Amino acid sequence: MSKKYSTSVRLFFRPFYRFSLLDLFVDKEAQPVLIYAALLIAAGAVLFHWIEKWGWLDSVYFTVVTITTIGFGDFFSQTKLGKIVTIFYGLNGVALLLMLFDHIRRIRVREFTKANELVTDELKKRTEPDEL
Repeated sequence: MSKKYSTSVRLFFRPFYRFSLLDLFVDKEAQPVLIYAALLIAAGAVLFHWIEKWGWLDSVYFTVVTITTIGFGDFFSQTKLGKIVTIFYGLNGVALLLMLFDHIRRIRVREFTKANELVTDELKKRTEPDEL
């Protein structure tokens, strides 16, 4: 009974789990990319805090907005060194997003393939005549 309950709970929360991308944190292949993203954001926060003399929150905010290519324009580098670092972060941000999207795609394709195999096997069982 408890196993049935845990399965139904997992099925209920699966869409939220996928939508929030929590399955990326569990996937062993995606973890190096997530570590790279965390290190890139941390390094950017330290650099922009030091170069541009911004607060920590503003530095992390600017780094995330730059890496994700959102670019609101409310913060921008004022120094030449800050502009050079921003160029580096913009290019790395695109590469990072492409790597993350590729891992999301791989996880979803793997899940879809497993589900498709389960459905196919079940349909084969139902359509095969019973052997006596």
